[in-house]
Amino acid sequence: MQETTQLRIGGVPEHFNIPWHQSIEQGLFQAENINLTWTDYPGGTGAMAKDLRNGTLDIAVLLTEGIVADIANGNPSKIVQVYVESPLIWGIHVPANSSFQSPDDLQGKRYAVSRMGSGSHLMAFVDATQRGWNPQAQELVLVGNLDGARAAFKNQEADAFMWEKFMTKPLVDSGEFRRVGETLTPWPCFVIAVREEVLQNNLPAVQKVLTVINRTCQKFMTNPQSVDLVVEKFHLQPEDAVAWFKSTRWSTGEPISEEMLQTVISTLQDLKVITTNVEPADVYQTVS
Repeated sequence: MQETTQLRIGGVPEHFNIPWHQSIEQGLFQAENINLTWTDYPGGTGAMAKDLRNGTLDIAVLLTEGIVADIANGNPSKIVQVYVESPLIWGIHVPANSSFQSPDDLQGKRYAVSRMGSGSHLMAFVDATQRGWNPQAQELVLVGNLDGARAAFKNQEADAFMWEKFMTKPLVDSGEFRRVGETLTPWPCFVIAVREEVLQNNLPAVQKVLTVINRTCQKFMTNPQSVDLVVEKFHLQPEDAVAWFKSTRWSTGEPISEEMLQTVISTLQDLKVITTNVEPADVYQTVS
């Protein structure tokens, strides 16, 4: 009897990761003799990168810019595939009773970020640069996760917070947050990264994991009931779920673009998030 491979995977508790949960619930990994255990990371990319480093996580589904930065800064992992090809739509939020009315009012203000190196941190820098500001002038307030940002707003400890537009939409609808703008990541938003030790010791299992998730993503994108599932699990308004679904494209295993990775690296070097010479081959490994 073939031995079962144990693998630990993490991702944000957001609608993007429904295909992973479907694959696990349907026993698709077990059918390949893989026991894949999922952990939700409300703290996002920074928290997952930390656990890849300390070996408590084998695979992670995280923001492209966050894991590229962390691998460049010593994380012993490699990106193996794009997971979501479309860009992330970041909402720029302020407390509902804030006097700030547009992103232009937020230059040099206090930005809540989940943790250093997270997407909320890096995109605050990217957005500032795109607006012609000095990103180093942004004051950062560490809040851990979305609930931490809500508390920081309530306690008047932060002025702005960037998070995925549709995940924060219920808070905007309820009158807790107000969205003053939005910005797109200039690259695919989510990638799959694996610890190098796992790639060395369990490459066939990793290949099977990618084959399973790519098939599930293909089915999810073409299933008309997927929108209903998003509404049910994440309490979005049906029209918001439809808009999100239409704007989101999952990868089904296409080769990763070195040009795209170079754009990410160059951007992060310009922001001084990466201070070393890094090539796409340093952060990516093909496993097909």
